[in-house]
Amino acid sequence: MGAGDGEDGHRRLLRRGRHLEAVTLAWNVVGVLVLAYAAIVAESVALAGFGLDSLIEIGASTVVLWELADVATRRRRRALRLIGIAFVILATYLAVQSTIVLVIGFHSGHSPLGIAWTAVTAIVMFALAAGKARTGDALHNPVLQAEGRITRIDGLLATTVLLGLCLNAALGWWWADPLTGYVLLYYAIREARETLSH
Repeated sequence: MGAGDGEDGHRRLLRRGRHLEAVTLAWNVVGVLVLAYAAIVAESVALAGFGLDSLIEIGASTVVLWELADVATRRRRRALRLIGIAFVILATYLAVQSTIVLVIGFHSGHSPLGIAWTAVTAIVMFALAAGKARTGDALHNPVLQAEGRITRIDGLLATTVLLGLCLNAALGWWWADPLTGYVLLYYAIREARETLSH
């Protein structure tokens, strides 16, 4: 009976982990579309960078779903490598674009949609991160725990982008947008290094 309960509990935790990843995946799929539109309308480096980050998070969630389904380790390593390369591309984009915007003094427009989406995203990502941390700890699953940390960082990034957008909209601090791009750049470099080192 104890073993059965343990197996049932383990299956429930796996289902919860998959559910958390599926919600993260769905949120980021919608987020890519919303952020792409908002970034184009406002010509915002930070929103474009955050949209690219959401695209990478889609890959990360897919990797975790594979891992929770016991997919071959070789395939998982290949997927992680692709995610690492995507972070390198994101870092390159942010470095070039943020620098150009600062040098030429380009003023991005305001984005009420971007502000609303990043505010809600921050709340959702922090809630998902907490759920992944608890579930990953209960399963003793380092992959889910690590992805939970990435989700928490995603919430922090959403908060940072939100701050930049609000400063631009409320105070006209146009340079807050490319500076937010540099914050995302730091994150992208760190994540690329960590992911490619596995």
